[in-house]
Parts: sequence; C-alpha cells; structure tokens
Amino acid sequence: MAETEPWHTPETLLLVSRLLSSHQRAFHRPLVDCSGQDLFSSDVAVLAHDNSRDPLLIYANATALRLWERPWEDMIGMPSRYTSEAEARLQRDSALQQAKQGDAFEGYSGVRVSRTGKRFMISNARIWTLWDETGRDCGQAAAFSSWLRL
Repeated sequence: MAETEPWHTPETLLLVSRLLSSHQRAFHRPLVDCSGQDLFSSDVAVLAHDNSRDPLLIYANATALRLWERPWEDMIGMPSRYTSEAEARLQRDSALQQAKQGDAFEGYSGVRVSRTGKRFMISNARIWTLWDETGRDCGQAAAFSSWLRL
C-alpha cells in the first residue's frame, strides 16, 4: 500500500479544517474557493505555526514550500521565525502580536528568505488565530497571494 502524503493525513486534514474555519471566523469570508483537500495545491501561500514558546511550523502548502524552497519534511517542525531574515523578525513579530491581539490582521507586507537565501517581498498578507474545535487558541496562520522576488 502506498504511503499517504503528509498533507493528506487525518491530522493534517483536521488542521486544514481549522485553518479554513478560523479564517472564516476572523475575516468573514473563505480563505480560498476550494475544498480543504485542495488547499495544498492552491495558488495562495498558506502557512501555520503552533503556540509553542518558539512557534514551530505545522502547515505549509505547496505554494509556500516552493517559495521557501523546502520539502514538507524540512518545513514542518521548523521554527517559524526562520521564514524571515534575522533583520526582519522584529517587524514580523510585531505583525504576529497585532494579529494575536485582534485575532486577525490584514495588509501585512515584509521580506522573507528561502532556504537558499533567495529574498522575496510578500504583500497584503492575512494573519489570523487558529482555533480548535473547543474554541481554544492553538496557533496562528498566514496567507498571501502576492509576492515579488528581490
């Protein structure tokens, strides 16, 4: 029997359901016009991290994996702060805090860096709180469809 891709496991599909419902709760509109299983192949870059002290990535769709030039196995479990250069982390942290205080933030822009050092500017990103089925805050997610290679 073929091994299931990590983005199709029951745990990841539950996480995708949380991503979609939490986005709807935060922005009163769907994240994407597709089903949860199609989120992985969406043109919108989507990432999420947990609530640990140094938050770890728990989801990245194919668009995000291509931008950061990492396979799923390398991206998932990586501290999310490594998605940006050290100089940009203060601005990133500020946007995450702003989103946490209001459960959502829209219009974030910032420079990111791939595994190989390629820099790109993301624009008009949405950041929102992830909620589990009991209403508990279980992380944050971000999505954007606009970026420019620098």
